[in-house]
Amino acid sequence: MEYQTDVLIVGGGLGGLATVLSLLDSGFSGRATLVDRDTEAHLGGMARDSFGGITLIDSPTQKRTGIHDSPALALSDWLRVAEFEADDLWPRRWAESYVDRAAIDLHHWLTDRGVRFFPVVHWVERGMFHPGNSVPRFHMVWGTGQGLIVQLISRLKAHPRAAQLKLLFGHRVDELTRQHTRISGCRGADDAGHDFAITAGVTVLASGGICGDLSLVRKHWNHELGEPPSTMLNGAHRFADGRMLAEAGRLGAKITHLDRQWHYAAGVHHPKRPGTNDGISLVPPKSSLWMNSRGRRIGPTPLVSGFDTKYLVEHVCREPGGYSWQILNQRIALKELAVSGAEHNESIRDKKWFGFLRDMLLGNRRLVEHMIRDCPDFVTANTVEELAAKMSALSGDPVDGALLRSEIENYDACIDRGEIYHGDDQLRRIADARLYRGDRARTCRFQKILDPATLPLIAIREFILTRKTLGGIRTDLRSRVLDETDSPISGLYAVGEAAGFGGGGIHGKGALEGTFLGSCILTGQSAGRAIAEGGN
Repeated sequence: MEYQTDVLIVGGGLGGLATVLSLLDSGFSGRATLVDRDTEAHLGGMARDSFGGITLIDSPTQKRTGIHDSPALALSDWLRVAEFEADDLWPRRWAESYVDRAAIDLHHWLTDRGVRFFPVVHWVERGMFHPGNSVPRFHMVWGTGQGLIVQLISRLKAHPRAAQLKLLFGHRVDELTRQHTRISGCRGADDAGHDFAITAGVTVLASGGICGDLSLVRKHWNHELGEPPSTMLNGAHRFADGRMLAEAGRLGAKITHLDRQWHYAAGVHHPKRPGTNDGISLVPPKSSLWMNSRGRRIGPTPLVSGFDTKYLVEHVCREPGGYSWQILNQRIALKELAVSGAEHNESIRDKKWFGFLRDMLLGNRRLVEHMIRDCPDFVTANTVEELAAKMSALSGDPVDGALLRSEIENYDACIDRGEIYHGDDQLRRIADARLYRGDRARTCRFQKILDPATLPLIAIREFILTRKTLGGIRTDLRSRVLDETDSPISGLYAVGEAAGFGGGGIHGKGALEGTFLGSCILTGQSAGRAIAEGGN
């Protein structure tokens, strides 16, 4: 099958959707074709399955809740965490562009299209030893990522220029084509095995990164994080295989920083996909103890979620076996345990205020019972010794029951001495987190582990979970793909994760969360507008 189009978008994730919407919004009068490997039901990619958190700066919600933010403060935080290198010109420019455009091109753009946000801003990536996000910026979409994508798709289908767009699902692009010095489209095959070719005036790569292919994750692993663990779980899109990055590189595009990857330390096997390597990312309770495979508390600085994801990954990777355990009890689990993403947050995803308030006040019992029953990485017991035996049986690595009990008792004893004597850094961080009302309602107030009223004890085996490629195709601020000399490659654009979320690495060496979805939108907007204005 052969097709002709004016603009070809390869990939139907959030970056691809933002490109199409911005293209049509800008008065584009030509034809556009979006090609995606997945089914129509999965249009929107990983964003559809996400928590739906977006970094916004000096937003109405921040102002209403007394949070004082500014583009200057946000950029200062971003640059400190990113640690850009001397040749990271375009990544830095994209970071500057993000904070400058967050109000109009993110907040207003989304709310104008019917997207609504949760009334409390979440505070993630606070920073471990220096500030990360100095103030809360993680704005949750009411409806999670699924609500975000459904709303944008509905706007796309109702668009006055919707007839100009052709959608091709179940089509895998294998090769980009070139005519003279200009990229001229692609070739590939559909799910039935039929070959197809698309001739296009402009091609936009919105095809994601490499983290869905664990062999590529290992090949490009950043050894500053230690050695890649023998077991990792896949939390990226199943089609994030780097195919289009390789094609762009073959045609002269500059590919940068593939060793910069964003993973999570608290991955567990997907309870609904037994026998696979697919995982989900827990939001680990702040009140649980983070142990290594032998039952020793990881330290000397205790690991606590919500402060520095990269720090957590780095320290887990350096522990025996490259995996870890969370030790908690049922009371902690009910109040604090969460799973990232739309699938396990039904009340928010389905916009049910009553269900959400019930879970906040009484605990998310359905989630806890589901994970204990269906996830193979959860074990429960009424004594430490029984728990250690079950942990050992599950992992095959002997857990020292006496050591495990000693670590737990030492922590509990510190709580018993009273808050003024809390010398344990985890307790200090819990106290700090509870000062912010967005965290107080879902963080226990110094809960002991060996409290008879809170049984059973719970141990969760956790693996490194792959997620995002922070590097990618170098692009300018119009999302045009650049070659080794920083010159645009005629007819080729890249957006979202394929572009390292902008410039080949907008996040630098670390990320402040919420910037992933936001930069997919911004890069897509830049591409769509530039093409509509007559881009190369």
